[in-house]
Amino acid sequence: MSERRRPVDRPRRAALDVLTAVRADHAYANLVLPQVLRKHRLEGRDAALATELASGVIRMQGLYDPVVDACLTRPRLQPDVRDVLRLGVHQLLSMRVPDHAAISTSVDLVRASVGQGPAGLVNAVLRKVSRRTLAEWVADVAPDREADPHGHLAVAHSHPRWVVEALSEALSGVLGDDSALEALLEADNAAPRVTLVARPGLADVAELEAAGGTRTSLSPYGVVLAGGDPAAVPAVAEGRAGVQDEGSQLVALAMADAPLEGRDERWLDLCAGPGGKAALLASLAAQRGAHLVANERQPHRAVLVASTMRAVPPGAAHVLAGDGTRPAWVPGTFDRVLVDAPCSGFGALRRRPEARWRRTPADVQVLVGLQQVLLDVALESVRPGGVVVYATCSPVLAETADVVAAVLGRRDDADEVDRFQL
Repeated sequence: MSERRRPVDRPRRAALDVLTAVRADHAYANLVLPQVLRKHRLEGRDAALATELASGVIRMQGLYDPVVDACLTRPRLQPDVRDVLRLGVHQLLSMRVPDHAAISTSVDLVRASVGQGPAGLVNAVLRKVSRRTLAEWVADVAPDREADPHGHLAVAHSHPRWVVEALSEALSGVLGDDSALEALLEADNAAPRVTLVARPGLADVAELEAAGGTRTSLSPYGVVLAGGDPAAVPAVAEGRAGVQDEGSQLVALAMADAPLEGRDERWLDLCAGPGGKAALLASLAAQRGAHLVANERQPHRAVLVASTMRAVPPGAAHVLAGDGTRPAWVPGTFDRVLVDAPCSGFGALRRRPEARWRRTPADVQVLVGLQQVLLDVALESVRPGGVVVYATCSPVLAETADVVAAVLGRRDDADEVDRFQL
């Protein structure tokens, strides 16, 4: 069989399809990946390989692009050729793929997806890349660590510089310095674990452990799944358990367990989509004789919230499709309110790797305005003596502490609870 007609490796073809969708169609990798795996009929090890290739490239392209450019005389490339090169670089520098396999499959891939023209270029560039280790390439293409520490970390750990600076500021604001900054950036680039939640009253943690899980250290309802498809776990398939990161579980528990004065019967999740926190809160509400209103602005996401809560006992919760900035209820209706506000997502870059390349400082400022409005609505919605929990999946101070300070600074009817006591 000729080189040109050699079959293209299916996992690598699938990974390229994901990269194309993320780049050209602004798709989310975690949403498009299952569709692509089904299209190419990939399971088991092949599906895992495609997932690692696509996710790894999206995370690390901020380093891989300077490496590729250092091997070019003319750095301008067709976007699809650059995607193939990124896939090859990831295999050479960050995976245990033999050099010859990484190079030859990349050449086959560019022939099949673009044409014969760029095949020689891809071969030449990847051979140059293979002559150095990852550490050697970082030393070559990243700014000097002593002269420009943030610039060095931005390239070495593949984050936009402004994100590195924002995370540094956030760590300094909480810990007093940013000594944990590099560890945080490294954590962003680690492959995410699949964490399940056993919704109380509906499933037991022991049931999820029996399916191959290990208890989490902080949430009493969390289990880390060792592997496999979570949908194959009966409790997950039936809605009695779900996929939910431990941090998300802890936010819901903070809202449910925060001390308050007086009755504890009416709960509100102001921004409920896609429904993970709402489902956990609804199951807790059912056990405590409370009722949860799960509000979601977008109707299609409200449908998703309802589906996520399908196993919750009738009467414990209901879903409302409405704009959280224009509430459909009278002020002071609720005893507990959670406002899990739309945000940059910089606290979830492990699971949403493309977010780092899509957000800009201007985006954050727009989000801050919305976050302040939603927190104001939450405070208007809670009764005197009740509790509001404000949360985002972002550590950026502008979206967290600064929002709380700005809102409370113009109100005299609310006090901040020490967040480290929750």
